[in-house]
Amino acid sequence: MDFTRENYLDVVVEIVNLSRATLKEAEEFKRVLSTEIGNGTRKLIVDLSECEFIDSTFLGALVVSLKKITALGGDLRLVGFQPSVHSMFELTRMYRVFEAFPTRQAAVESFGVRF
Repeated sequence: MDFTRENYLDVVVEIVNLSRATLKEAEEFKRVLSTEIGNGTRKLIVDLSECEFIDSTFLGALVVSLKKITALGGDLRLVGFQPSVHSMFELTRMYRVFEAFPTRQAAVESFGVRF
């Protein structure tokens, strides 16, 4: 399975189980996040620890989901950047848009939930 969900009280962690996250997976990923948000999730974390590469379409799916959840009073945070993914966020300046954390525990706790 490409995406795995974990819950920590009212925080949902969507784990991306892909080494390369590209156009092929972006639409499914956007649907997964949209469903979560539609079901009432307002505290969402995307774990990119397994990703060695993400392309612009996958990044776009993250941006669309962030806009959707913030419009409803929620937030989407990221965790687990590998070096090339970190470089992509630096290059596109998306580090200014997303709040990112080095560990899942830090990301969950940023929502005020004890890990």
